Amino acid sequence: MPIFFQQQINPSTRLGVWKIEETEEFFKDNVPQHRDVTHPHKRLQHLAGRFLLRYLYPDFPYELIRIADTRKPFLPDAQYHFSISHCGDYAAALVSRDLRTGVDAEIPVARIERIASKFTTPEERAVFGSEPGVRGLTTIWSIKEAVYKWYGDGEVDFKAHIRLLERDADAGRVRCLFTKNNTSLDLYYRHFDHLVLAWVVS
Repeated sequence: MPIFFQQQINPSTRLGVWKIEETEEFFKDNVPQHRDVTHPHKRLQHLAGRFLLRYLYPDFPYELIRIADTRKPFLPDAQYHFSISHCGDYAAALVSRDLRTGVDAEIPVARIERIASKFTTPEERAVFGSEPGVRGLTTIWSIKEAVYKWYGDGEVDFKAHIRLLERDADAGRVRCLFTKNNTSLDLYYRHFDHLVLAWVVS
């Protein structure tokens, strides 16, 4: 099975990234599809993300997943808190028994440099170096996307509401202030050859 990356974040929280190499039929034999997804590759990503939930926690009741108005998937009884992300041939999932979660996976692409000023400030970019480049900017975006998913209630301005304050590059950790509810968060990130992964548990 192509589990690409896996980490036990704490006693109740597990993170995984799946490299999608299977056919759609493989996932359909194991995962109920919760919504109509017409694009074949997006449907494959959707199914792989659901499959990963039960790979991380074999008793995960994914047949009970509901979708909020903000498009955030959730379990009505909060038996698990979880977050899913897809990009390219990868699906990522972060699942916790008792803590809110947010995860994001991104493939760095050059166009992010053109939109950097829309989601980050010069001060934040300096946290990643004066000229953070494509991978650094992608990391900033991915961290903010993980915060957005952790929050789950929509209407978040990435530039105004999510402020990256300092970074511990050796630990892959960024301290963040989420101004919508004045919450201090520690975000974590990891770089792979063609993938940036960011997550938060709180």
